[in-house]
Amino acid sequence: MSIRFTAKARRGMVAMTVAAGLALGVAGCGGGGGDDDKPSPPASASKDSGSKPSAQEGQAETPLAELRGTDGLLLQITSAARDSGGFLTVNGIVKNDGDKSVVIPPQTSGDETEVIKHGPSLGGATIVDAKGKKRYYTLRDTEGRPLTTTGLGNLEAGQALPVFMQFPAPPTDTTEVNLQVPTFSSGTIKISG
Repeated sequence: MSIRFTAKARRGMVAMTVAAGLALGVAGCGGGGGDDDKPSPPASASKDSGSKPSAQEGQAETPLAELRGTDGLLLQITSAARDSGGFLTVNGIVKNDGDKSVVIPPQTSGDETEVIKHGPSLGGATIVDAKGKKRYYTLRDTEGRPLTTTGLGNLEAGQALPVFMQFPAPPTDTTEVNLQVPTFSSGTIKISG
C-alpha cells in the first residue's frame, strides 16, 4: 500500500509541474529557467509542430497503432516516449474519416468526476502493461485536470486534430503497452526511450 502512495505522490508532483507548463502552452516538466531542452519534447506532444518533426526525422508516416472509433473516427498513435521525469507521453492524431461532422464522444473523458468537470478530454485513456500486470491512468494535476488534450468537440469530415496523453511510465524493461481509449478499439504500442 505504501508503495502505491509513494508512486501517487511522485506522479502528483510530476503532474503538478507538467500542469504548470501546460498553462504556458508547454506540457513540460522543466523546473528551472534555461532548461530549454526539457520543455521541447513535451511541447511537441501538445502542439502539432511536434508530430511533424518526428515524421521527418526518418520515421515513416506509418503510425505505431490505429484505433478505430465510432462514426468514422480514427486515432493514430505517432509516438510513445519515456521522459526523464518518470512519465510516458503518447502523441497521436484524431481524424474524422467519415463523410459528415462528428462529435468526439464524451466517454473519452472517462467517468471520474474530477476529470469530467474540466471538460471533454482523453482523460479516460489507460495503458496496460501486460508483462507487469498493471494498468496506468492518465496523469492529473492537483486540481484534477487530465494531462491530455482537452477541449475536444466536433471534427468536420476529413479534419484531423493532434492529441497527446501522459501516463506514469511503466518499468524500463516494459517496451510495449496496450493503449485503451473509451469508444475506440485498443492497440499495442512500442515505447521509445
